[in-house]
Amino acid sequence: MTTPTPPSPLADGASLGVRFPHDAVALSLTALESIRKSGAAVSVDETVRAEHSRDWWPVSIGWAAQGNVPALADVVISVTTTEQVAMVLRHCNDEGIPVTPTAGRSGVCGGSVPLHGGVALDLTGLNRILDVDETSLTLRVEAGVFGPELESHLASVGSGYTLGHWPQSFDLSTVGGWLACRGAGQYSTRYGKIEDMVRGLVVVLADGTVIETDNHGPRSAMGPNLTQLFVGAEGTLGVITEATLAIHPTAPCEQRGAWGFASFDEGLDACRRILRRGATPAVLRLYDTIESKRTFDVDTNVLIVLDEADAHIVDATMAIVNEETQGATSLESSLVDIWLAHRNDVSALTPLWNAKVVVDTIEMAAPWGSLSDLTDEILAALRSVDGTMVASVHQSHAYSDGACLYFTFAGRVSERGESYGSLDAEENYYRTCWDRVSTLLNERHVALSHHHGIGMNRGRYLPDALGASFGVLQTLKTALDPNGIMNPGKLGFGEGSPW
Repeated sequence: MTTPTPPSPLADGASLGVRFPHDAVALSLTALESIRKSGAAVSVDETVRAEHSRDWWPVSIGWAAQGNVPALADVVISVTTTEQVAMVLRHCNDEGIPVTPTAGRSGVCGGSVPLHGGVALDLTGLNRILDVDETSLTLRVEAGVFGPELESHLASVGSGYTLGHWPQSFDLSTVGGWLACRGAGQYSTRYGKIEDMVRGLVVVLADGTVIETDNHGPRSAMGPNLTQLFVGAEGTLGVITEATLAIHPTAPCEQRGAWGFASFDEGLDACRRILRRGATPAVLRLYDTIESKRTFDVDTNVLIVLDEADAHIVDATMAIVNEETQGATSLESSLVDIWLAHRNDVSALTPLWNAKVVVDTIEMAAPWGSLSDLTDEILAALRSVDGTMVASVHQSHAYSDGACLYFTFAGRVSERGESYGSLDAEENYYRTCWDRVSTLLNERHVALSHHHGIGMNRGRYLPDALGASFGVLQTLKTALDPNGIMNPGKLGFGEGSPW
C-alpha cells in the first residue's frame, strides 16, 4: 500500500532554531545500529526531522509560515512492525530518550510536536489491513493505515463495507491517530465515535512490553476495559500498533434535507427534540448566521441533515426530522452537497497565518440545558479579546443529552494585549482567546474537548478540568511510563512548555 504524503505548511529553508526545552540527546550508536538491523529506518536528515516535528496545530502552522521549527526531533525512526516499535521503546526507556509517536500528524493541538527532542517514531509503515470478518462485521488493521486506504479496501470487500469514521482530517489521518486522540467523525450520530467502534488494541508499553487489550467479543465483563485506557491517551501511556474495529455494510439508502431557523437557539432545540425521539441521522449540523453566510451564502441559521442506512430506518429518521423542523423554513437539499464538497478543506489556514491573521476553532461539549447560555458566553469571550475580527459557531455532533459546538475565531493583532513571555503578538492573541474560553468551560464544568484531544495546547487546563481524578491519571502514567519517555509535555503531563 502507498502512504499518502500530507501537504506540509513547512516553509522552504526553514530555520532549525530551538525555542522549547530540548533536554534529550540522541540514542547511543549501539542502540541505533540495533534498530537499523531490525529493519527500521533511521534518519537524522534535518529536513526529515523538521517535517516530523510539527502537526496541523495552527500555532505550528504559524511557526512554519515564519520558517521556524521550535522543537526538533533528534532522530526519526520509521517502523513497519510491532516488534520494531517494542525494540525502539526498550532502547529509549533504557537510555531515557523521549519518544513522540507520529503518523499523519493531522492533529490540531500540538500533540505530535516533540517538545523535548528525542525520537519521532513514524508509524505510517504499519500500513496493513490484516483481516475483514464479513460475518462478525469486524476489521483488524494496523495503526498506520490512512483513512482513504481503509475505506477503499472495505468498499472492495464482498458487497462493500465502511467503518463510518469520517473526520475532517480523513485524507491526512490514520487509524492510530483516531484512537490516540479519541476522535469523532462527521457521521458519528449514525456510526458512533472511535471509542464506540474499537473492540481491542495491540499496544506497546514504554519498556517494550506488548499487550493485547480486550478483543474477546462485542463486550465483556472481565474487569475494567483497558482498551479505553489507551483510547485518548495521545501516546503518553503506550503506542497503539493494531486495532480491531466494528464495521458496517455499505448503506443502501440515503436522504438529505436542509432548513433555516430564525435563531441558533431554535435550531439547537430542534436538534435536541430529534435526538430525544431516538432518531440518529448520520449528519445533523447547525450553523449560525455568520457561518451560514460564509458556507452556504444563505441569510439564516442553516441546519443540514443527511442520513444513510437501510431504507426503512432512513424513512423513519427523516420523518422525525421533518416533524421536528415544522416551524423552520425548508431550504434546498443542495446545501448538503455544498457541505460535502468542502467539508475537508483546510487550504485557507496557511495563507491566513502567512498574512498574520490568527484563525482556529475551539470545540467543546455540554448538556442541552446549558448550551444556549454557553454559546452566548463563549462568543462574548472571544469577541472581547482585542484584535478579534469575527467569532462564530456551529453544532457538529449531537446526542440525546447534549451536543458539541465548534467556535471559530479570527483576529489580526498588534503588539498590544496580554503577554506570555517569549510568545509573539499572534501567539499572545491566540493564547488569550484560548485562556478566556477554556477558563469559562472549566468554571461551567463542561468538556474542554469533544474530539480534538488535549495535546500541548489544552494541557494547562486539564488538571483543573479533571480535579482529583487527574491525580489518578498521573498515577497511571507513572506506573506505565516511570521514566517519562512517552510523548512528554502532552495531556497535561510534565513541565517546560510555554503552552
